[in-house]
Amino acid sequence: MRRAEITRKTRETDIKLSLDLDVGSYSINTNCGFLNHMLELFACHSGFGLNIECVGDVEVDFHHTVEDVGIALGQAFLQAIGDKKGIARYAHIIVPMDEALILCAADISGRGTLNYDVPIDSAKVTDESDVVKQKSVGLFDTELVEEFFLSFVREAKITLHLVKMYGKNTHHIIEGTFKAFARSLSAAVKIVGGGVPSSKGVL
Repeated sequence: MRRAEITRKTRETDIKLSLDLDVGSYSINTNCGFLNHMLELFACHSGFGLNIECVGDVEVDFHHTVEDVGIALGQAFLQAIGDKKGIARYAHIIVPMDEALILCAADISGRGTLNYDVPIDSAKVTDESDVVKQKSVGLFDTELVEEFFLSFVREAKITLHLVKMYGKNTHHIIEGTFKAFARSLSAAVKIVGGGVPSSKGVL
């Protein structure tokens, strides 16, 4: 079974996470509504089983929670993928989300590399009277999307390219990014052969 469980506790977050690359059901609770939504989309569109319980210092902001969940998910992915024998290794997709169009290409390469070209421009609204000139969705800083993917690829040791081809609505852009990520990763880990897909013999 391609499955892993991670427990990660720091002074900032306490995370329990399980990932199954072959059996799909999910339960997500990070105490960050927007992150929950994106990870539920990821689990749904990847077909992976994913359970996350995270308690973090969200009274500060969501940065530590987003970063540490990305780390834990990456660690679980690396464990679950195992020796990588038989996997497709490469996958790519272009996903539309209403007016937004997102490209994702993944390589289960053994090297943690992220090319993130998903520019987002929005305003942060903390309540009806307070508008802060930062990039955010509701109370969620949109710069944390890149932080999540960077944390993931470093631990999962994959190469990931994410590109916004076009799009205006912030929610649609980010949602399309997570869906494209899910579909690409699902295709890349699919068993299609018997050996390790590398001329080196290892990944």
